[in-house]
Amino acid sequence: MTIKIPVAWLQLARQRIRFLVALAGIAFVAVLMFMQIGFQDALYASATQVQKNLKGDLFLISSQYKSLTSNQSFPRIRLYQALGFDDVESVNSLYVQFAKLKNPVNGRKFPIYVLGFDPSRSIFNLPEVNENLNLLRRPNVVLFDSAARPEFGPIAEKFAQQEPVSVEIFGYNSIIGYKVKVAGLFKLGPSFGVDGNLMISYSTLMRLFQDRSAGYIDIGILTLKPGADRQKVLTMLSAHLPKDVRVLTREGFIDFERNYWSVRTPIGFIFNLMVIMGFVVGVVVVYQILYSNISSHLAEYATLKAMGFKNKYLLGIVFQQAFILAILGYIPGIAISTILYNMAKNATKLPVLMSYDKALIVLISTLLMCLTSAFLSTNKLRVVDPADIF
Repeated sequence: MTIKIPVAWLQLARQRIRFLVALAGIAFVAVLMFMQIGFQDALYASATQVQKNLKGDLFLISSQYKSLTSNQSFPRIRLYQALGFDDVESVNSLYVQFAKLKNPVNGRKFPIYVLGFDPSRSIFNLPEVNENLNLLRRPNVVLFDSAARPEFGPIAEKFAQQEPVSVEIFGYNSIIGYKVKVAGLFKLGPSFGVDGNLMISYSTLMRLFQDRSAGYIDIGILTLKPGADRQKVLTMLSAHLPKDVRVLTREGFIDFERNYWSVRTPIGFIFNLMVIMGFVVGVVVVYQILYSNISSHLAEYATLKAMGFKNKYLLGIVFQQAFILAILGYIPGIAISTILYNMAKNATKLPVLMSYDKALIVLISTLLMCLTSAFLSTNKLRVVDPADIF
C-alpha cells in the first residue's frame, strides 16, 4: 500500500528551521489571542459576581445607576411600592459601598467593597454566607472574602487557624477607624474594580458609614410568587413605579453591568481593540510566512503549471499549508496559554480560566487568520507564467 504524502506538507517540512519558526509565530499569535480573550472574559465574569450570586427574580436599581462600583442609591420606599403588587411575594435590600481596610500586619489601608443587608433573610446563593447569618446579627461582626487579594494581610489564614481576628475599617474619607470582628469567611473574589469584599449587617454598615441613610438603598431584590410571569411583572412595575428606578431581570442586570465595562469604560475598549489587533498581526505574520514559501518554490509551481496543473490545484496546496500551520501552531498555543492562565489566576485572583468556548473561538480565529493570509499571499501564484520563470 502506497502512502501519498501531500505536497503541501513536503514543502513545509523541507526547510525545518523555517517551518519551526513559522509554527512559533502562529503559536505566539494564538497565545496573544488567548490572553486577550481570557482577561476580557475575566473582566466580565468578575464584574458580575454579585449579580450572579443574588437570590431573587427581579431587581431594582436607580435610573442613575452606572455600575456596581459607581452606583447610585434610591428611596427604599420603592421596594414597598413594589411589594404592593399581587405577584411580588417579598422584597429585600442591599447596601454597597467602598471602605478601607487596615492591614493588621503592616498597618496600610486598602480599598474593600462592603455589602450590607438584613441577616434575618438570606439574599445570597453563597453557602458560607448563609451558614453564618446568625453571626452577622451580632453588632460589629463581618465576614471576610477569602478570595481577596493578598494586600489585606493574612486575615483568612489566621481565621482558618482558629485565631481571633479583628480588623479596622475606615470610611472612604474618614481618618477614624471602626473595629470589627471577623466571624467567618466566604468566597466571592476580586474584580477589575474591587480588591476584596466584606459582608456585614445593614445596622453595622450604618454605624460605619454615618453619612448614609437607611432610607436609601443601592439594590432592591424582588422575589415573585410561584407561577408568576416574570416578564409581565417587570413590564407592570416599570410602567407604574416612579422613573427614578429601573426594573431588571437577573440576565438584564448582568448584561447591564457587562455592557458598562465593555462599552462605557476605556478598559473594555482596549480589550476589544487588542483582540482585533492580535488577529491582524496574525494575518500579517502568516502572510509573510506563506508568501516567502511561495516565492522560494515559485519554480516548482511554474513547473506544475507547465505540466497542466490548474490554478485551483496550486492554490489548494497553499491553503493546505495554511491549514497545517494553523493546527500545528494552535496546539502549543493552547498548551502555553493554559499554563499562563493558571499563573495569571494565582497572581491576580481573577477568574482567568480555560474553557471550551475560548478554545473553540481561538481555534476558529487561527484557522480564519491563516486562510485569510493564504488568500492574500496567492496573488503572485495566480498570475505566474512558466515562460517567465524558464
